Amino acid sequence: MAVARVTEIIASSKKSFEDAVEKGVERASKTLKNVEGAWVQDQSVTVRDGKISEYRVNLKVTFILKD
Repeated sequence: MAVARVTEIIASSKKSFEDAVEKGVERASKTLKNVEGAWVQDQSVTVRDGKISEYRVNLKVTFILKD
């Protein structure tokens, strides 16, 4: 029987929400072993001079704990 843990991370991108998610999962996978999935809990943007300057996502990342 596997035991999983969920951790929360925030990732950002100047390009898109999708790019922020990809960057977040990629970065989490460098530190956490056995990443099995992730879901977007929240999305937000920062605005400068009336334009979107950054896309941010709050991710919940699931990884399997080893024995």
